[in-house]
Amino acid sequence: MPSLFDPLDVGALRLDNRIVMAPLTRQRAGADGVPTELHAEHYAQRATAGLLVTEGAFPSFRSRAFPGQTGLADDAQTEGWRAVAQAVHEAGGHVFVQVMHGGRMCHPDLLRGAEPEAPSAIAPGVPVRGFSGKMEGPVPRALDTEELPRVVAEFADAARRAVEAGLDGVEVHGANGYLLHEFLAPSSNTREDAYGGSPENRARLTVEVVRAVAQAIGAERTALRISPEHNVQGTLEEDRADVLATYEALLAGLADLDLAYLSVLHQDVAGDLAAHLRESFSGPLVLNSGFGAVTGLEEARRIVEDGLADAAAVGRELIANPDLARRWREGLPLNEPDPTTFYTGGAHGYTDYPFVDGSPSS
Repeated sequence: MPSLFDPLDVGALRLDNRIVMAPLTRQRAGADGVPTELHAEHYAQRATAGLLVTEGAFPSFRSRAFPGQTGLADDAQTEGWRAVAQAVHEAGGHVFVQVMHGGRMCHPDLLRGAEPEAPSAIAPGVPVRGFSGKMEGPVPRALDTEELPRVVAEFADAARRAVEAGLDGVEVHGANGYLLHEFLAPSSNTREDAYGGSPENRARLTVEVVRAVAQAIGAERTALRISPEHNVQGTLEEDRADVLATYEALLAGLADLDLAYLSVLHQDVAGDLAAHLRESFSGPLVLNSGFGAVTGLEEARRIVEDGLADAAAVGRELIANPDLARRWREGLPLNEPDPTTFYTGGAHGYTDYPFVDGSPSS
């Protein structure tokens, strides 16, 4: 089996190692959603990870899920990402941007007065965040069938902007209780049209989005992140047979594309569901266990060296250790992440974690 520090081909890219920076919400953008010099510095610092996947960026102002989120909805945001791409490439790294529609986890406070949109008019049952703070998640507006091509087009347009900005590719966010995951799950999707009911119908929108993105920028630049059975933000998948049928339909609908990679978040990385997804997807698989446990060196090595996946997604350790690949490879001590700075804005806890040599930006 390969080691965590062996190269890996992902689409047209040759990654130096199999450490993938997981997409991490950090809320460092302003109300305009434009990535700043701080974002460019943050990602460039971490460029020695094999692949960086950015925080989720909204494809339209009607899909913003939290304050401080970056976007890919207008020219100013595109130019902000251009600076990020340039900084990462100058540091020798590779970077995909995650594109996400917040679905029912949005609030009108964030949406310039628009209503949150979702597969069905079912409130998430959990708080959502707006510029005014935490608020009760409202009942969203159920998307009409005729509107779904617009949603697909927004993802594809955002993907074009990303590649125009110089980013290496796009990871479509189909996980964690946001719009595409809401369509996949029967608890949040009670539609009776071609996008609801059967597993194949519930998988349809995600298939259409990924295919549209691949058509816009090339399948080799297109990836998908999923989190079956993650059961967060009110999006529950508790019937294993239905989960298997739904995600089999999803992957079958994408099987001919030769995507860059599939990223899977599941609490049991060595379990039968993760193994089944690995068997069902012919391309590179990225895997991690999500929010419940920190993916440290031992877990990352287990994922790769036991053949559970081709690469390991790593979050909190990369927050605190911009030079994590070196620290892990050489057995060097690690910085500890400070959770009180995860969502606070500004440089503290974002770009000021020291490298091994003591510099915050070497």
